[in-house]
Amino acid sequence: MIPASQLRAGMAIRHEGQLYKVISAEYHPGQGKMGGVTHAHLQNLETGAYWDHGFRSDLKLEDVPLDKVPMEFLYRDGELCVFMNPETFEQVEIPAGKLGKQAALLREQMRVAVEFTDGKPVSVQFPDVLELAVVDTAPPAHNPQDSTWKEATLENGLLVMVPQFIKTGDVIRLDVEKLQYMDRAKGTGKP
Repeated sequence: MIPASQLRAGMAIRHEGQLYKVISAEYHPGQGKMGGVTHAHLQNLETGAYWDHGFRSDLKLEDVPLDKVPMEFLYRDGELCVFMNPETFEQVEIPAGKLGKQAALLREQMRVAVEFTDGKPVSVQFPDVLELAVVDTAPPAHNPQDSTWKEATLENGLLVMVPQFIKTGDVIRLDVEKLQYMDRAKGTGKP
């Protein structure tokens, strides 16, 4: 059991019989007789739904250990994503709905950390940034005063907005959590 004031991103907790992963947590100390509050952004590990909640700082929550196992993504079978432990060759399936919109980023042989609790796979920890090739976009425009963006299709079929100077064949860096363009990958395009 831990007090709510000690919640940190990446932890797993059990609250009112439900298992949650802490996406972010921010503690706000109280003043005078008012106790502090921890505002947490949580993801239900059973349903994949997100929930924002404020906990009294002294509320005791059950801390649930998360075991992270490096695994390789094999394939998608309908709504199931299949992963394999490269050491034991054991395979596990996770519904794509639990992974959210990041499920579209999975590619064959991609290595990710699968998180387990009580021997059951509950979520996948993606890298913060991925490099992906642009397979289709409008021709580049080089107007330094133009701050407009255009749509681009990435190698995995994902559509993102990119600056006008990006062209088909460029490799971009993508913020995985927000699914947004960050910058062009080093070594691609003009120096």
